[in-house]
Amino acid sequence: MIIGLDVGGTHTDVILLHGRQLVREVKIATDADNLFQTLLAGLGAVIEGIDPKSIRRAVLSTTLATNLVAQQKLPDVGMVVAGGPGIDPRHFRTNPFYYTVDGAQDHRGREIQALDEYQVQSIGKDLKRHGIRYAGVVSKFSVRNTAQEEKMAALLQPYVERVFMGHLFSGNLNFPRRIATTYLNCAVYPVHKMFFEAMQKALTQKGLTVPIRILRPDGGNMNIESSVNHPAQTILSGPSASVMGAISSAPAQGSCLVLDIGGTTTDMAVLIDKDPLLEPLGIEVSPYKTLIRALLTQSIGIGGDSSVRIRDGKLTIGPDRTGRAMAYGGSAPTPTDAFHVLGRGGSGDVSRSRTGLEPVAQALGLNLEQTAELIFTSACRTILEGAGKMIEAINSKPVYTVHELWEGSRIDPKHMLVLGGPAPQFAAQLQTMFDGKVEVVPNYQVANAIGCALARTTCEVTLFADTALGRATAPSEGFRQAIPPGFTLNNARDLTDELLRKKAILRGADPEDIETEILEESQFNMIRGFQTIGKNIRVRMQLKPGLISEDD
Repeated sequence: MIIGLDVGGTHTDVILLHGRQLVREVKIATDADNLFQTLLAGLGAVIEGIDPKSIRRAVLSTTLATNLVAQQKLPDVGMVVAGGPGIDPRHFRTNPFYYTVDGAQDHRGREIQALDEYQVQSIGKDLKRHGIRYAGVVSKFSVRNTAQEEKMAALLQPYVERVFMGHLFSGNLNFPRRIATTYLNCAVYPVHKMFFEAMQKALTQKGLTVPIRILRPDGGNMNIESSVNHPAQTILSGPSASVMGAISSAPAQGSCLVLDIGGTTTDMAVLIDKDPLLEPLGIEVSPYKTLIRALLTQSIGIGGDSSVRIRDGKLTIGPDRTGRAMAYGGSAPTPTDAFHVLGRGGSGDVSRSRTGLEPVAQALGLNLEQTAELIFTSACRTILEGAGKMIEAINSKPVYTVHELWEGSRIDPKHMLVLGGPAPQFAAQLQTMFDGKVEVVPNYQVANAIGCALARTTCEVTLFADTALGRATAPSEGFRQAIPPGFTLNNARDLTDELLRKKAILRGADPEDIETEILEESQFNMIRGFQTIGKNIRVRMQLKPGLISEDD
């Protein structure tokens, strides 16, 4: 059996699967101030009476890292950056303890300016004086040569507890995004490490010694041990759970809009032929643009528990949430209360909903039923407008699925999949406003947790080969190997595949369920004095995202 656990802004969903069959589901309120206790309570409830030995793995998504960034509660860390010629790295400042040092490498990884070791040591002393425990180091073109980052890390190590090196987080070339990516991993690390240690201890106490995996924003997962070294890989894992939970229900051909309507927000995504779309460069978590691979999703501040109020004589819904619906003991009216007034709600107190909406109805000059209908249709209209803007933005640039560049015509979804607690209510209304088919995903209340549980392990490797220099490197894997002058693109593919399979198994992948695919590859001749002196080869390969096999 498999446990899937998804933390939302309002509720945390926990499910137990036997194969693809849902055995048990639990929904508990999310305590944003104590996520660990939320997770512990959910896990305890879902395994009550179950033999721990029958559970093979648990996959969870957590909003811990996302909340730290969104609420600007990141701790102070140090960032040391060597840029060299070109744009001044001071333009990419991420935080107060941000330092630039002399030292540079060119686009092939050759050192063109020696690192100023004295500068780095002075920075280390300054970090120690200010009580900074963690630091990140980044040098330009470190994906071609890791030497300067490794030297900076060694020089700083006596002064801090841990140093994070930028080349370990992505093999892609983008200096500004690598700086932001390294900073977020460094800043999120201390809190994520505490979470990891507490979770391991608690699970052991409950007799659960199975592999624990965390969902990544690209819709795959990694084992929890790997997440300690890549903590920022947990940012925006929640929306990817929604996408994975909808894939099984999506049409085999054509585009499909996915809406996960929760209590606080609605998360949106698009599938093409069952494949999710991908952010081609990486996550953008304002103000940070990163190299963290992620599915293309968008979130808007409207859900079943969004605050309903009158402002300047006009009805507004969200984007804030003050608590539960009045039908369930809350203090302010919500769309959920509108459902109850219209007879479409659950087991809540209808009289409380009517009382809550009465002032709104009076301000609008409508009766309660008319007011409830207006709230309902306005919420749906806001969701559709948000989806329309997302699709318009997608159509304005090249579209990438998780597997390839999509070269079809403009995206115009005629199929909509809805999941989340209030999915049936919203789907019925959306069907009257959407030019296409609207369906509620099976097990809609916990489909995100199911998607979380069934997601495959994912990871990627980028290999660079320079036959003139006689070396092949995969900096993010700490790999470096001498190669002969006759090294070819086929050799590079084979070597990348070998490295990727090893990495996948370390991340927790089932050796029998590994499918690799090439994302990008290129080679070009290097010319000097009218003669070819060698080849520059690049191969980027990934573990194919998707759901685990039926018999896994």
